[in-house]
Amino acid sequence: MLALAAAVSYGVSDFIGGVASRRVAALRVVIVSYPLSVLIVLVIAPFVGGSLSTAGLLWGAASGVAGGLAVWWFYLALASGPMAVVSPLTAVLVAGIPVGVGLAAGERPAALAFGGIALALVAVVLVSKESPDKTTSEITGGRDMRFTKTVAWLTVGSGVAFAFAFIFLHKIPEGGGLWPVLASRATATVVVWGVALAARQFSPPHGEPLKLAIYVSFLDVIATTATMYAFQGGLLSLVSVIASLYPAATVMLAMVMLGERVGRLQQVGMVLALAAVALIAGA
Repeated sequence: MLALAAAVSYGVSDFIGGVASRRVAALRVVIVSYPLSVLIVLVIAPFVGGSLSTAGLLWGAASGVAGGLAVWWFYLALASGPMAVVSPLTAVLVAGIPVGVGLAAGERPAALAFGGIALALVAVVLVSKESPDKTTSEITGGRDMRFTKTVAWLTVGSGVAFAFAFIFLHKIPEGGGLWPVLASRATATVVVWGVALAARQFSPPHGEPLKLAIYVSFLDVIATTATMYAFQGGLLSLVSVIASLYPAATVMLAMVMLGERVGRLQQVGMVLALAAVALIAGA
């Protein structure tokens, strides 16, 4: 349930972040959402408790660095490419790499769970099929959102970085409360602020994009926290594949809010994703 909650939070956050980054530069979104995430965790962490540990803080920080790069590249891809393609393709890497690492490390899920993993990977591939139409809503300004070579590289890079962010979160030991999440959000803030300063884009958004960035910050805390606790109670190979199903929420919102059509294979993939979650949960 925690992994599923993380998937929904990631999916909604990706949609909102993608919409915001189509109105202003992607960096202007994350330079606000990440520091706000730090403040949110700072307020909540003392009530959760837990003890500070060097391992927890270091793995949390490593996750933040990977996550900071991943979100920046991901938002850049969403700003120029079709949301219903970029998000699912990223999820293929987010799901596949941690599963491979978990199995290589000796994880052996039950037979039913193995079936769920295989079904989930197929589901992600099917959902990754490109939507047949082009987005021409007011949010895109009538621009054609094409899956160019640049968008492809950004998508692959973000997927690999997200996968390592998951792997690092899995390394966080139990008993640390939300302090590792604080370290993760703090280092992610350092990364995106450094990039924004170097790119001369250190300018917070205003109006609607600012509101969207605030929403992203709350969803980011929920998703990261849920993922960390899910990893502490489950296998890397199982939790990561459930959390990687977040494109279902993103694609649904893109279809309803932006008018992006979902093809038949994508629809089948979304049904298989639900079946995969059921199999893994029942294992």
